[in-house]
Amino acid sequence: MNASQPPAEQPAQPSSPEEPVPAASAGGGTDAIDAFFGRKTAPESAAQRCGLIAIVGRPNVGKSTLLNALVGQKVSITSRKAQTTRHRITGIRTHEDTQYVFVDTPGFQTRHGNALNRNLNRTVLASVGDVDVILFVVEAGRFGLDDAKVLSVLQGPGMEGKPVLLVANKLDQVHRRGDVAPWLKSMQERHPFAEFVPMTAKRPDDIQRLLQVVRPYLPEQGWFYDAEALTDRSDRFLASEIVREKLFRLTGDELPYTSTVVIDKFEEEGRLRKIAATIIVERDGHKGMVIGDGGERLKRIGTEARQELEKLMDCKVFLELWVKVRSGWADDEQRLRSYGYE
Repeated sequence: MNASQPPAEQPAQPSSPEEPVPAASAGGGTDAIDAFFGRKTAPESAAQRCGLIAIVGRPNVGKSTLLNALVGQKVSITSRKAQTTRHRITGIRTHEDTQYVFVDTPGFQTRHGNALNRNLNRTVLASVGDVDVILFVVEAGRFGLDDAKVLSVLQGPGMEGKPVLLVANKLDQVHRRGDVAPWLKSMQERHPFAEFVPMTAKRPDDIQRLLQVVRPYLPEQGWFYDAEALTDRSDRFLASEIVREKLFRLTGDELPYTSTVVIDKFEEEGRLRKIAATIIVERDGHKGMVIGDGGERLKRIGTEARQELEKLMDCKVFLELWVKVRSGWADDEQRLRSYGYE
């Protein structure tokens, strides 16, 4: 089957009512699935390992949730709104003799051609070009046109020989074991994936199994970061991301995704952080959505962001929020750079 011309996205159909799916496991999932495909994991070695792992997939497929679970702490924001991640976010997990350096990429954009989306797609392409292994995240039992477009990037020039692991996330939403193996067989026909990993990112056992599957694909070399490191991003960057997450979570579908957050001030005074941030929107009507009646929504955004930042940074946080209108910013290359988009 040609991956560039897939059928329309359809949920997997139950095969029979008496075949419940057992708890997900990585590296091929159930014993039946392992037996069907065979294990292809590279031989183990006791040498120290370290490498870069890109997490790619269409928007809103669960990449940021997976990254946070792999790292063991929140380093990338999540929301139901597609296109939440906009930067190459690095999360680090050091376990025993192996350091995993994960790169969470924006969802590959196929529907809008503005400067922001072109920037996001450049970030995806740059991320996959210099990593050791790629985790291609899809929803278990589903494969639509947007998934196929991301896969076509992984099959493009310069990708020859780079191991791609198919991470079939949200396995808990597939209700019959019989649905999974035929779907995985169809995916095997689309691309010679190095591994098939049906799993649920919220299950700790699945995360541990995925780490075990990834380890043999990392080079034998020294670690890039200290063993205690969790991300290469600064507290200032994390502050802007947490505010943006609360913005999207509390405005839902009312607010277009072309809104962003700029940190105007980030000061450290002992165990106190003084932060001033501006929420950038494109229209006056969007400004009203963010502020809410009597300023209540903006106040809630600030309160929830402050509480999470205090937990992440283990200190007191004083947070000021402002809202400004900047029409057309998402299609202005100069403004994108000034707002921190690479």
